[in-house]
Amino acid sequence: MTVGNMESAALFNAGKKGRGLRATKELSAGEVVFAEPSFSAVVFDSFTSQVCHSCFRHQAKLHRCAQCKFAHYCDRTCQTACWDEHKQECGAIKKIGKAPSENIRLAARVLWRIHKDTGIVSDSQLISVDQLEDHVADLPEEDLKQLKTDVHNFLEYWSYGRKQHSVDYISHIFGIIKCNGFTLSDQRGLQAVGVGLFPNLCLVNHDCWPNCTVILNHGNQSALSSALHSQRRIELRALEKIPEGAELTVSYVDFLNLSTDRQKKLKEHFHFDCTCEHCSQHIKDDLMMAATESEGNKSSADKVKEVTSFSKGCLEKIESSRIQGEYHEVVKLCRECLAKQENVLADTHLYKLRVLSVASEVLSYLQSFSEAADCARRMVEGYMKLYHPNNALLGMAIMRAGVTHWHAGEIEMAHGMICKAYGILMVTHGPNHAITRDLESMRTQTETELKMFKQNEDVYHTMRDAALKNQPMASKQ
Repeated sequence: MTVGNMESAALFNAGKKGRGLRATKELSAGEVVFAEPSFSAVVFDSFTSQVCHSCFRHQAKLHRCAQCKFAHYCDRTCQTACWDEHKQECGAIKKIGKAPSENIRLAARVLWRIHKDTGIVSDSQLISVDQLEDHVADLPEEDLKQLKTDVHNFLEYWSYGRKQHSVDYISHIFGIIKCNGFTLSDQRGLQAVGVGLFPNLCLVNHDCWPNCTVILNHGNQSALSSALHSQRRIELRALEKIPEGAELTVSYVDFLNLSTDRQKKLKEHFHFDCTCEHCSQHIKDDLMMAATESEGNKSSADKVKEVTSFSKGCLEKIESSRIQGEYHEVVKLCRECLAKQENVLADTHLYKLRVLSVASEVLSYLQSFSEAADCARRMVEGYMKLYHPNNALLGMAIMRAGVTHWHAGEIEMAHGMICKAYGILMVTHGPNHAITRDLESMRTQTETELKMFKQNEDVYHTMRDAALKNQPMASKQ
């Protein structure tokens, strides 16, 4: 699909939700509804020297801008491709002597772009950036204080810009960023590394059980000439068959929370009351808080309450130990918590899933692959009962579980999971995304190993053990 082509979506009045987008034709699962380059985007403060400021790829060795010594790039071609976006920022950073925070950098980039190109940069853009909702009037007192500080710091930074703006207009731009900023992930889709504004995407309303998903396509920077690079862009992709005229929706929050918790997050951050079907009818809340049931007998309400309370406290300790890098303590706490939850909380219970997730991750890091694989399998089984079948987070979880089983030598389970993950991520990410290409390689490798395993298990394990000695499997994590 051509970047900026909006033939499959149209703006409409979505009633209480305000503006929205709907399908102008029937869409198939995995189809790109539209692709849109960022109006402006910046790398997070914590990743400024680890992530390319042009394509947002995580790289080991980046080249620093010789002028401001702040921006980092893969190479000269990425730097050239980004110069139009960076040149005003470069001068401002040089004069002030340091780079401001990501919010201020993004607000400045937005305003520089508005000055250069106005708020609408192409015929396919449906709304001007400064016409987006800011919800400044809805901000709580604490957020208003932060906004005031951001505006003050912005004015110090912007004093080197030619055109001055009112405090209200700058506050409006900060409000737009807060409500509409889209988090950008690295090329593997595993880590949030930046934030950007995408005006057409901002028009897609929320649903906790959406029919679309959004991914960042980092574009292709392999050409020697930056003029031949394909643009960094988001892609809105259909998760299922969408009939003509249906509203296009994405989820602003992770579904794996109780409906009341999702509603609270949405109200606090996006300033609306979610009345989607899954929230209104509390769909799947019962599974997320379910107790185990054996032969028709459930644990007593008091026992469930006790274990739930214990799990909540234990998860806080687990997170604290993980932050401090005390991984053996994390494993000990996870084992204790899972033992307490056994025969009391169901495998779809949120607290059990959170413990299983941490346990599988940390055990893999410690190379206890068999135990990690068991935790990952149980976690995925729970996820599959809760998530939309084509949810990107589900696909990523199944992929990680497949890799963990592969490391544990459980090749049949590994191959099955990697194939399942590949099917989901082909819908959510498409065939050309870096993570899908990685999965394709894994699928080919595990298929080869599975054939070897079925021909002669002993030979397979002997070869695998030899490979492990030469190249620790943990390095593939």
